[in-house]
Amino acid sequence: MDLKILGPVAAELDGRSVALDGSKQRTAFAALLLAHGKVLTDERLTTLLWGWDPPATSAKQLYTYVSRLRTRLGAHLRLERHGPGYLMDIGDAGFDWDVFRTLADAGRAELRAARYADAERALTEALALWRGSALSDVTGHLAQAEGPRMEEARLSALENCTEAALALGRHTETVPGLTRQVALHPLRERPRGQLMTALSRCGRQADALAVYEEGRRVLADDLGIDPGPDLRTLHQEVLTGTLTPPQAPERHATELVEPALRVGGAPQEPGPRTEAGGSGWRGLVPSTLPAAPGDFTGRAAETQEVLDALGNQQDVVVTGAPGTGKSALALWAAERCRADFPQGRLYADLRTAPADGGGPRAPGEVLGWFLGALGIAPDQMPVALDERVQLYRTLLADRRMLIVLDNAFDDTQVRPLLPGGASRTVVTGVRSPLASLEGMRLVRLGPMERAEANELLVAVAGRGRFAGAPEAAARIAEFCDRLPLALRIAAARLAAHPHWPAALFADRLASPERRLGELRIGSLDVRAGLAAELAQLGPADRASFAALATAGLSRLTAGDAVALLGTGPDVAEEILERLADARLLDAWGIDDDSSLCYRFMPLVLLFAQEGHQSPVPALA
Repeated sequence: MDLKILGPVAAELDGRSVALDGSKQRTAFAALLLAHGKVLTDERLTTLLWGWDPPATSAKQLYTYVSRLRTRLGAHLRLERHGPGYLMDIGDAGFDWDVFRTLADAGRAELRAARYADAERALTEALALWRGSALSDVTGHLAQAEGPRMEEARLSALENCTEAALALGRHTETVPGLTRQVALHPLRERPRGQLMTALSRCGRQADALAVYEEGRRVLADDLGIDPGPDLRTLHQEVLTGTLTPPQAPERHATELVEPALRVGGAPQEPGPRTEAGGSGWRGLVPSTLPAAPGDFTGRAAETQEVLDALGNQQDVVVTGAPGTGKSALALWAAERCRADFPQGRLYADLRTAPADGGGPRAPGEVLGWFLGALGIAPDQMPVALDERVQLYRTLLADRRMLIVLDNAFDDTQVRPLLPGGASRTVVTGVRSPLASLEGMRLVRLGPMERAEANELLVAVAGRGRFAGAPEAAARIAEFCDRLPLALRIAAARLAAHPHWPAALFADRLASPERRLGELRIGSLDVRAGLAAELAQLGPADRASFAALATAGLSRLTAGDAVALLGTGPDVAEEILERLADARLLDAWGIDDDSSLCYRFMPLVLLFAQEGHQSPVPALA
C-alpha cells in the first residue's frame, strides 16, 4: 500500500486508489500519518478538524471518520483506539513524506561530500514524489499546522538539487525553473543567487545583475534590509567576472531556444514571443489534436457550455459514463474555437493502451510529449516530474494554447498537466474526483435525447437506411441506451452492410444474448469500454458488481445490497457509491424513505451478466 500526502491526500492499493471522502476524513487520515505511530489525542484531532469551535457532535463525527478509515484501509494498516486517542501503525506501507525526507537527507549529504551526480539523483527522486502542494485537500487547520514545514523542506531540496546541477555545469537547463522559483519566492536569497550564477555562466551578465538589483529592491521595500553577504559577494563576482566555474565537468552547453520554422528548406530565425492572445509565436505552432468527428451530431447545449466557459477564461471537465461521447465533444468544441488559441493546441490520452492494462498514464510521460512538441530536445528534457512541470508552465506562461486531456483517471493525474496563465484546458473522464479540480466548469453527459439519437443514426448510416422505417430507428436507439458510442457502432454496421434492413438489425439487437456482440465494429466496442472501466476497480468491487447484476432488480438500495452481498449497511453503501463513481451504476433517484436508489443501465446490466451466460456470435 502507498500512502500519499505530498499533494492531495491519497491511499493506493496495488496501484488503485482507495476511496476517501471529503476534507474531514482526509484530514484525520493525514494527521494520523503525520503522528508517525504515536497516539494522536481526540482533542488534537478535533482541533485539526474543526479548530477551536467544534460542533456538539464532534466526538460522534470523529468516531465515524475513523471507523470509515478502518473499513476502507482494511487489514493493511492497524488503526486502534489507544487511551485518549487513536494510533495508526502503517507497517511496511510506503509513506511518501517519509520517503521524501530520507532521499532529501541522502541528497544533502552527497552534496556536502561533493558527490554532485549522486546528490542530484537522490534529490530528483525525492522531488518527483510531490504531486502539488502538500496536504492540498485537508482542512485549513491541518494545512496551517503542517504545511509550512513541509513546503520549506521541498524548497530546500529543490535548492540543493539546483546546487548539484550547477556544480555539474548544467546552468542552461536550470534557468527556466530558477526564473519561476525566484518569481514565486522573491525573498529567498539562495535561488536568486543560483539564478544569477546560471545566467552569468550562460554569458548573460546583464541579466544576472538585473536579478540582483530586483532582489535588493524587494528586500528593501518589503523588509527594510539589504541582501545578505553571500548574495553581495556573488554580485561582486559577477561584476568583476571572477565567478567560480562549475566544480564538475560540464555535460551540456546548449541553450533552450524557440524552434525555427523551415520554409523551402531554409531555417528562419526564431521569432520573439508576442503578448498572450496575440497572433502567436513566429515559429513552430504545435497542434497535436486528433481530428474532430466530421459527422458529430447533437449535444448543442453541452458544446455551447464548453465554448462559453473557454471564452470566459475557465477550464472545463467533461464527464459522463463510458460511451457518452466525452472525447468526441471535447474535440468538436476544440475545433469550433481554433481561432481563439493561435499559439498551439496539445492533446494527450491519459489512459494507457488496452495491451498495457488500460490504466492511468503517468503525468511525467505526458509532459515529455508536450515539451517535445514545444521544441525541447531530448537531451534538454528534465528527468524529474517537478522540473518538467516547471519548464512546461514556463514555456506556456505567455502563450495562449488549448490543452485537451482525454480519459483522465482522477484529479491527481491532471493537476501537474494544468498550464495556468492564458492557456485553457479541457479534461474528459468518468470519475467524480475530477470535480475537485479548482475553477473548472463541470459539463455532464448522459444519454442523448431521442431526436438527437435519431439524427446521429441518420448522419452515420445515411438517411435512406431509415426511409419508411422510423420505428426501426427508434428501436435501435433504445437498444443502444441512446449512448453515442453504441449508436455510432450500430449506424456504422448498417452503413457497412447495405443489404441489411434496419428492422432486421433492430430485431437482432432486441435479443439480450447477442446485443453486446452486435455493438462492435473495428476498434469500436461497447463491451471493451465497460471492461476498461471495470478493470480499474478492485477484485471485491468487481465481484459485487456481478452479484448485484445477477439479482436483476430494476432498482437497488443499500438495503438490497446488504441482502445480496452479505455486508453491513455502511459497506454496502460504499460499494454502491464506488460503482456509481465508475458510472457502472446510475444514481436513479430518492426513495420514499430518503434512501438513494441505483439502477443498471440495460447495456451495463447485460455486460455484468455475461459471466453467467454464453454470448451469441455477432452477425458477420
